[in-house]
Amino acid sequence: QVQLVESGGGLVQPGGSLRLSCAASGFTFSSYYMGWYRQAPGKQRELVAAITTGGRTNYADSVKGRFTISRNNAKSTMYLQMNSLKPEDTAVYYCNADHRVGGVFASWGQGTQVTVSS
Repeated sequence: QVQLVESGGGLVQPGGSLRLSCAASGFTFSSYYMGWYRQAPGKQRELVAAITTGGRTNYADSVKGRFTISRNNAKSTMYLQMNSLKPEDTAVYYCNADHRVGGVFASWGQGTQVTVSS
């Protein structure tokens, strides 16, 4: 079955950096457009970064220029490098398929908490 395991979150000061990882299994990772989502308290889950099977990327305006998404198909792993973090980036971050391309997997991972605070 599909498994998505996020890691790498933590508490960081404004302006700091974190690198998130997503380990995927149970499906042919290289065949899927993938994305990083986040959900802040009281808000809907939103797609913040996406990557195609060929490595093309796109970003939400709120993170453009600060976040970088990448993938290693050989390892079935996806990454999100987050720089210049802001308090408004505080959220639980999840990985899943890009919902705009064929929908998401029903089984979301547990997510990884990112807290940006001084």
